[in-house]
Formats: sequence, C-alpha cells, structure tokens
Amino acid sequence: MTTQQMTREPGLTAPGAPTAPAQSHRGPSKAMRRARSIGWNALPPLTFVAIVALWSVSVRVFEIPAYLLPGPGAVFGRILSDASMLWTHSLVTLTEIVLGFGLTILTAIPLGLAIALSPLARQILYPPIMLLQLVPKIAVAPLFLVWLGFGMESKVLLTVLMTFFPLLIASISGFQILDQRLLYLTRSMGASTWQTFRYLRVPSALPVIFSGVKTSATIAATAAIVAEFVGANQGLGYVLLRGTSTMDIELTFAVLVVLTFIGILINYAVEFSEWLMTPWQRSGAD
Repeated sequence: MTTQQMTREPGLTAPGAPTAPAQSHRGPSKAMRRARSIGWNALPPLTFVAIVALWSVSVRVFEIPAYLLPGPGAVFGRILSDASMLWTHSLVTLTEIVLGFGLTILTAIPLGLAIALSPLARQILYPPIMLLQLVPKIAVAPLFLVWLGFGMESKVLLTVLMTFFPLLIASISGFQILDQRLLYLTRSMGASTWQTFRYLRVPSALPVIFSGVKTSATIAATAAIVAEFVGANQGLGYVLLRGTSTMDIELTFAVLVVLTFIGILINYAVEFSEWLMTPWQRSGAD
C-alpha cells in the first residue's frame, strides 16, 4: 500500500506524516465552577445592596426631605435604636403568620386531596368554599374583632381566610395533574393504592402544591399586617399605623424594612422545604 493510499484510508497514517493535535473537550475547572456558584449565590444580596445604594443616591441627588423619604442611614439607625421594641412586635406578627399559615397548610392540602379524588366531596365542599372566597375578607375583619376580640385569634383567623383559597386551588390542581395512563400502568404492575399515592401521585403534585404554598406565604404576611391595622395593640402593623399617624416616617420605613426581612425569611423557609421534599428536582438541577 502506498503512502497516498494510506493517507486516504480512515484510521491510517503514513510513517513520518504529521498528526493533527488532539482536541481537548474538558469542561470548566473546579475552581471556575466554584467561582460561578459563589457569584450566582451572591446576586440576591448584591441586588439588595444596589437598591439601598440607589435609595441613598436618590435622596441626596434630588434633595428629598426626610419627612417624605428618609435616607437608608437614618432608617437603619432607627432600627438599631428601637431594636428591642421592633423585636418584641416582630415576634407577635411572626407568630400570627406562622399560626395562620400553618393552619392553612394543615387544612387546605388535605381538603384539596379530597376534592381532587372524590367527586362527591367536590360537589359538596367546593361550592361553599368558592362562595366564601367571594366574600371580601377586609369587610368581615371587623366582625372577627367583635367575635374574638383584639387578641391574636382574630389575626390568625383572617390570615387563614386570606391564604386558604390559593393553596386549596393549587392542591386540587396538583393532585389532578397525574396522567391517567400512569395510573393504569402502575395498577397493571400490581401496585397498591397506597404505593400509587406515595410514589406517583404525591411526587407529581408537590411542585404544583409548593407554588401555591409560596403564593399563600406571601399573602400570609400581608394578611397579618392588615388584621393588625383593623384592631391591635401590638404587632408590626400596629407600630406601622402608629408611625404613620404621628408622621414618624423613619419609624414607618424601619417597620417596612423589618417586614421585608420577615418576608425574605419566610420565602427561604418555603424554598428550603421544597428543596428537602423534592430530591428528584434537586438532582435534576445538579
């Protein structure tokens, strides 16, 4: 075989002929991946820092009076000076949020399961729940004060009513999202009803349910504050209302900042719960 024929044949190289350099397909190094991960996780706090910086610059550039918009330095200074008072009222509001939101989870998800799997439950339970949802919650909030007083019970009840329906709808949709062909397949393979529910229906419903949990968690903080607006002598809503009525704008913004941190804490708690309960999504993301 000649040299020309050897070069034409695939996989054969003539003696002494130059070889093409091997191309490396190595991905990014471990240090590069770690740096990207750190940068990605640092984006949320950096965004917060950018917002505070923009706030500070806007106040100085446009010379906004402190009684309209105080600077971040004054607001964070007020948080430090009134830390004890804000902490006490924050615990009250956070307790109302946790109790109300916890009762919503304990009632809305099982009820959503019953409505999704039982036509009889859907015909009996869903119409009055829908009718209750159409009633403005803020309009009936004063009635809760008459029935339950100015204590924590009225705030928790209003929080439950305002967060219940979004989680209920998400639970119904989640438990109904499963393809019927998968149910037929598992039955043909001899799976029991409990095995089908545990290993097939619940995993498929969890992502949808957690979307409703995130929505309800956001509403829970708002509901607790609104309930404290209607009538309370403690809680961040009470402090916020007191600050606006006395034109204490620094205190008002301090409460808003604390409420923002509480909302972030609740959101991360829900995200972490989803991360723990959906390991298949976690492995897919990795």
